[in-house]
Amino acid sequence: MTRISLLALLLLVSVSTVAQQESGRQQQYNLKKGIALQGYDPVSYFLNKPEEGKETYSFTQRGVTYWFASASRREEFKRNPDKYEPAYGGWCAYAMGESGEKVKVDPETYKIVDGKLYLFYNFWGNNTLETWNKNEANLKRNAELHWKKFEPR
Repeated sequence: MTRISLLALLLLVSVSTVAQQESGRQQQYNLKKGIALQGYDPVSYFLNKPEEGKETYSFTQRGVTYWFASASRREEFKRNPDKYEPAYGGWCAYAMGESGEKVKVDPETYKIVDGKLYLFYNFWGNNTLETWNKNEANLKRNAELHWKKFEPR
């Protein structure tokens, strides 16, 4: 095999691996029509007011697309995406901690814990944030363990 052929093969394998990782990440994230956080701006949560983003200000990070309310918020996310990405792929933190299940969330029911965004199920009179708050340390520890089976590598 020539050196050029070998380099081409290595490049192809690298691109394929990245594509598979991004695909795996998309499969584990709570996406609605391919958009994370049901279209809410991830930076807005850290400003204490969840706000819907706009497709105009979208950005795709490791295969997951986010919408932002403004270009400046999109740029802020780009500078530090790990800070703004939701815990457990945007699935309900309580459910992940309680049973290790991926459960939908109400994007306006959330909590910032140690600088990380956690989202919760809040429908039909069942606000799991309230239950989470009663046993946060144990649920968070369990959720971290449960998420490992879903977490994209």
